[in-house]
Amino acid sequence: MSDELSPNKIIIEGVTLDGHKFRPTDWAERMCGSLSSFRDRRMTYSPLLRPLVLDGNNCVSMDIELKNAHPSMYSYVLEFAKENNLKIRNG
Repeated sequence: MSDELSPNKIIIEGVTLDGHKFRPTDWAERMCGSLSSFRDRRMTYSPLLRPLVLDGNNCVSMDIELKNAHPSMYSYVLEFAKENNLKIRNG
């Protein structure tokens, strides 16, 4: 099993509950960029919040540890998903 799909991850899919692709297409990168850092002149995503592609859809993989490390970010990501009717599943 991929690390991104482990049981301690929450996957937010860039697909609405009624099956439409979520726009803009770079939403996952934008969201994950808020916890990213720069190393050697390259952006590095946090292991707690990473973009990924599953079944051709842009997604966000959120480690449940984010709830302890950055509770406000954890709440924000889940609220964003709910407000935009995005599919949420456990890894």
